[in-house]
Amino acid sequence: MAQTLTPEVLWAQRSSVADATKNFVYLTISVPDVAKDDLKLDVQPTKVTFTGKSATLKNTYHVELELFAEIDPAESKINHTAKNVEMKLQKKELKEEYWPRLLKENKKLHFLKTDFDKWVDEDEQNEAADDDMSKFGDMGGMPGMGGDFGGIDFSKLGGGAGGMPDMSAMGLEGMPDLSSSGVPDSDSDDDDEDIPDLEGEEKKEGEAAPKA
Repeated sequence: MAQTLTPEVLWAQRSSVADATKNFVYLTISVPDVAKDDLKLDVQPTKVTFTGKSATLKNTYHVELELFAEIDPAESKINHTAKNVEMKLQKKELKEEYWPRLLKENKKLHFLKTDFDKWVDEDEQNEAADDDMSKFGDMGGMPGMGGDFGGIDFSKLGGGAGGMPDMSAMGLEGMPDLSSSGVPDSDSDDDDEDIPDLEGEEKKEGEAAPKA
């Protein structure tokens, strides 16, 4: 029987007091192979709600995100790929400072992670290279918001952002938390364990072991 699971959500942000095009939140919902007919996305000024069914994982995914501050849905953008749903949520208030966290409530959630592929420290964002926004289309007609995805060709799925995990919603309970505060965890690589040397097990039958 299909389950309803919480997908992995990745986020990063930019801020500007003068340039609205540099004042936004990157939000990526990592669920592979969600068809247009199996996806509902409701983007409100203070809340994002996603429901989608993965054709390959055979599960339904649902998440509701109460945002820290208001966004402008009309100016926000979307890129739907075979790997995920990426959004560029336009912050409503022009402000030099970053949001201290993504969500209104200050608590750690196991499914919410910092998007290291897109993250730039607040004091370095002016020197960072501009991101390619050409892949994003308008939010104006998404399922759950009164119509089809505006200007998105679903026959060309698969050009998603590199490094996004395909099966990211599975088995998240054992993964380390990256706080919803949005500060990258410098210890996030500590879970990588050395693989034991299997060289001795790979010798073909009949080969002589080297002498000590």
